[in-house]
Amino acid sequence: MCDCIFCKIAQHEIPVEPVYEDDQVIAFDDMNPQAPVHTLVVPKVHVQDITGNLEPETLVSLHKAICEVGIRKGLTQGLRVISNAGADAGQTVMHLHFHVLGGTSLGEGLLPEV
Repeated sequence: MCDCIFCKIAQHEIPVEPVYEDDQVIAFDDMNPQAPVHTLVVPKVHVQDITGNLEPETLVSLHKAICEVGIRKGLTQGLRVISNAGADAGQTVMHLHFHVLGGTSLGEGLLPEV
């Protein structure tokens, strides 16, 4: 996956300011935020979406990273986690990633009004 932007970020070929990082995942702020807090959590191994095969330790790291992003971003009143699977679901980068959104009342809709 030499042209996958998230693989390049995970391998530090494209610099980002990590919000969180461990051996399995990296988290960084979205360049086009849809909420006051909008951080992406990305596994370092290339998997197209949540329907792909992931090692259990990667799933554990993803969960830990999502929780840690919530803490580091001060999302004490709640957060929303979204992962799209496929183009029809709105996935634009075909590398598994989770959107961690918060920092405002998100309401009942899937995304806050911007």
